[in-house]
Amino acid sequence: MRAKAGKGAKVGVKVAGATDTGLTSSEAAARLASDGPNELARAGQRSVLRIALGVVREPMLALLLLGGGAYLLLGSLSEALILLAFATFSIAVTVIQEARTEHVLEALRDLSAPRALVIRSGARLRIAGREVVRGDLIVLEQGDRIAADARLVEAHDLQADESLLTGESVPVGKVAGGEKTEEGAPRPGGDGLPFLYSGSLVTRGSGIARVLATGPRSEIGRIGQSLADLETEAPRLRRETTRIVGWCALGGGAVALTVVLLFGLLRGGWIEAVLAGIAIGMSMLPEEFPVVLTIFLAMGAWRIGKVGVLTRRAAAIETLGSATVLCTDKTGTLTENRMSVAALWLPSGQTFALKAGAVMPEGFGALVETAALASAETPSDPMEIALHGARDKEEPLAAAHGDLVQAYGLRPDLLAMSNVWDDGEDLRLSAKGAPEAIAGLCRLSQVDHAAMKAAVEAMAERGIRVLAVATAAPKDRNWAESQQGYHYMLTGLVGLADPLRASVPAAVAECRSAGIRVVMITGDHAATARAIATEAGIAAGDVLTGDDLAALDDAALAQRLKTVTVFARIMPEQKLRIVQAFKAAGEIVAMTGDGVNDAPSLKAAHIGVAMGKRGTDVAREAAAIVLMEDDFGAIVQAVRLGRRIYDNLRKAMAFIFAVHVPIAGLALIPLLFGLPLLFGPIHIALLEMVIDPVCALVFEAEEDEADIMTRPPRAPDEPLFSWRMIAWSVFQGGTALAMLAAVLFLETASGMSETELRALMFFALIAAVLALTFVNRSFSASLGQALLRPNPALRMVLMAVTAITGAILFIPSAQTLLKFGAIAWDDMALAGALGALLLAVLEAGKLALGRFLERRGQNAPLFRESVA
Repeated sequence: MRAKAGKGAKVGVKVAGATDTGLTSSEAAARLASDGPNELARAGQRSVLRIALGVVREPMLALLLLGGGAYLLLGSLSEALILLAFATFSIAVTVIQEARTEHVLEALRDLSAPRALVIRSGARLRIAGREVVRGDLIVLEQGDRIAADARLVEAHDLQADESLLTGESVPVGKVAGGEKTEEGAPRPGGDGLPFLYSGSLVTRGSGIARVLATGPRSEIGRIGQSLADLETEAPRLRRETTRIVGWCALGGGAVALTVVLLFGLLRGGWIEAVLAGIAIGMSMLPEEFPVVLTIFLAMGAWRIGKVGVLTRRAAAIETLGSATVLCTDKTGTLTENRMSVAALWLPSGQTFALKAGAVMPEGFGALVETAALASAETPSDPMEIALHGARDKEEPLAAAHGDLVQAYGLRPDLLAMSNVWDDGEDLRLSAKGAPEAIAGLCRLSQVDHAAMKAAVEAMAERGIRVLAVATAAPKDRNWAESQQGYHYMLTGLVGLADPLRASVPAAVAECRSAGIRVVMITGDHAATARAIATEAGIAAGDVLTGDDLAALDDAALAQRLKTVTVFARIMPEQKLRIVQAFKAAGEIVAMTGDGVNDAPSLKAAHIGVAMGKRGTDVAREAAAIVLMEDDFGAIVQAVRLGRRIYDNLRKAMAFIFAVHVPIAGLALIPLLFGLPLLFGPIHIALLEMVIDPVCALVFEAEEDEADIMTRPPRAPDEPLFSWRMIAWSVFQGGTALAMLAAVLFLETASGMSETELRALMFFALIAAVLALTFVNRSFSASLGQALLRPNPALRMVLMAVTAITGAILFIPSAQTLLKFGAIAWDDMALAGALGALLLAVLEAGKLALGRFLERRGQNAPLFRESVA
């Protein structure tokens, strides 16, 4: 029993017949000095300035800033301000997101160092959690956050919620375990064990425990250390865009240098040559790439936020669209994270499965009522809450059965508990507990025991947690010393389960149709995990337990990954190993989680997905995406949006590459053939007013492709800007340039004036830009889809182009500013016809190329190099 003390008396705990009064102040101080404080090591945090400098060094943002500066030097203030505004916005968003990730270990540290009540020199002291040392006696009551890893030396019906370490929502019962401190102690999540873990919560009972490990040596400390050692992998989109920007900058520089050389050599006047080179070079500056990436990812974060998904790192949305493996935990993600009565069994062999709206037969109602009577009057345990919920709620227990006059709690040697109720006339004892414990109390015959065991196994195979229920009638109020002092009769079995979320089977099915392999990783038992996986629709496959996994080396694990769909009884560091093994196999891994134990694997995965409602701060800070409603179906929505972003991004990139071919060509052709220069900086600025909204807004708003969730993920090594896509873009741009050059030479030969020719070629180029827009709107070869797919942004751009064209045609001062001559309506019709012809030719070319690829056995669309 716990040592009691009056005023001024020393307190302690009985150990080996003697009273242990805890460490002395000097002993505690010495251990604090040698072991260090009970907190996680502080990682070197980056300042906001350091983060900002790192962001500015990114090629994408550096290019934005460089382009803005160049426009300032040229006097193009509006373009400079637009580019610099995009740069500032992107830098600010990135700095804020990066600064938030620095709080991961801070959130973990807050969990690991609560205040604690300790016994030192026979006195109870309330101290800061960081001052708890190895060997301290800590006093625990319901509601306490445990300050360090410890072993119970005294316990009174104590239960602990270890979900932040195990992911399982059901508290586990703890028992006193003496002073043995051998190595290799069991890990979190075990019932009937004496071990407690830092950061866990006492949900019931009380006890005294001896501290075994503090700070980085605790279970939560080891997780924190692995979290600190992990580096967040740079999004593949960032790596790809770095390569793209380098290519485009090199190409733009080469064009500008060519213009300077040709102008200087062919026409003389090197100052004019340099100015022409700068103008053409700026027209070729691929500022659309970083603008497109910024807008696509920002809009993607906004769109996915509308379905309850918070994006902490925007690039993760696109990465999620390429996921090949989705590792999901069970509790709260696939299930509702609440216990409910699922099945009942009577000794007669009758069974009843509870469903919404079902009327419970009389005999089964008595079973549920007895189970509720064996629970706490005001339950906090999820299973007991479920039992109370399943019972008739019209009147409280005390009103129906009198007063609770005696209670027997769980003991190490008997995992059962009993309550005695007194209604003033009769005494009624109700018990519930582990089936084997209740079978022993009821002294079942061999036949009855076998029948009960078969029923228990049948429920366990369905993933149901089973409690046995029994009753007894005390003869008098001289209470027996233990539960074994009564004669029990078996009432039946109650099966409790965490029900599957209604939306999960359809979401899993959609993942499978999209070629995404769904794998469950849980700390629960293998039978329970397999049953839930089957109900969720996760593909049939092997079940690998934590013990089996520990026995495998990396090569053997890589082989097993091919067939395993359920990982059960998994420890935190094993989750991390599983994620790393999938990554090593070339998979793009998405990982869901909510507890501290999930943080390392969330950070290590390509896409970490944390739960917003029940998730810990540590998990949310380590993840790239947070599900605000903890809904697995939202992950599928995010996958769909990620694929849409990538598709539309490739369309925009193909358009940008294609549209610059005729611009560069029309800049070089006059120099090569001795013709007057057609376009100056002001004309390029007007063209950008069309090109920028098209690539940044029109393509971002394009609808999903028809096969977006029925095709496999793209191959992990597929480049964003593949050679097939480059070839197709060059073909588009080259075709447009050939048509424009033909018009240029024909009209020059016919004697059209320079100003009229400039106007005609400008409007023809606008028509070609619009044609390239329509061609790249869809992967499929369909003129109807190119023209009729709904897109509000495209309508706005077309209206703006019409307004600008009308202003140029009808305002003489605009024509003077642009050095345009009067243009006849038949020339405008020619420009429009050129655009229509280009659209028809390219759609026909898309169809022909698609059939050619099919004949060669390459079924991927033009924009997608391959699939996984």
